Amino acid sequence: MQHHFTLLGCGTSTGVPLPGCSCHVCLSGHPKNFRNRTAGAFHLASGEVILIDSGPDLRHQALQHNISRVDSVIFTHAHADHILGTDDLRAFNFTSKRRITCYGSSETLDGVRNAFPYIFNPKPTYLGGLVAQLDLVSIDPQGSSDIHGLSCHFFPLPHGDTTVTGIRVGDLGYATDCKGLSPRATDVLRGVTTLFLDGLRWESHNTHNSIHEACEIARELGAQTTYLIHTTHSIDYDEVSRQLPKGIELGYDGLRVAFQD
Repeated sequence: MQHHFTLLGCGTSTGVPLPGCSCHVCLSGHPKNFRNRTAGAFHLASGEVILIDSGPDLRHQALQHNISRVDSVIFTHAHADHILGTDDLRAFNFTSKRRITCYGSSETLDGVRNAFPYIFNPKPTYLGGLVAQLDLVSIDPQGSSDIHGLSCHFFPLPHGDTTVTGIRVGDLGYATDCKGLSPRATDVLRGVTTLFLDGLRWESHNTHNSIHEACEIARELGAQTTYLIHTTHSIDYDEVSRQLPKGIELGYDGLRVAFQD
């Protein structure tokens, strides 16, 4: 069955442009040099929408890319740039009148709970408006789950002292915030048609792939097309695109691709 994926954001934790920065990328005005924090959305043929992460740009991303419903969220990890829009999920509770199921590793869900105590452990005396209505469901980052009929295969990714959850659905793979791949990730991703892969910048980084490292990973996996995500403000879309090997492209906000389950 054919579904679609939208890259809602492809930027690193600061987003691009970086406020106050006068580098040529931040001042360029090029629409593909405008990068919200990295996140995505699966649009299922049956109508459901599954978010990958709910970062601080979620409201803007939803308005910009016509996300009118959210049925579930898969959290890759609990760093601020991937969860701080969780409060904005309540807008979808308002419109759907339904709770939203959020999936993640037990470590990730603990981080989400700690970041939003008023959602998950509200005070009995709370008198404010409706908070986000969310149900947290733990997943095995080395296992698989069926989410709205979509078979999701998970794998752990090394990201400093944090373990990130990557996802393969059909012939599409998604691996944000990583430095290399785990053996499970390599096995699950091998032969994907479309790969979204962390590729922060040309220079080496302790917890993210460089572009050189990401290109080598893509080559080893045999992906037909790899889109680099979580890119920083030293990456000019046009300049870097000209230097990338065949089959490797820069992701950009609003990129939409079809995939087969």
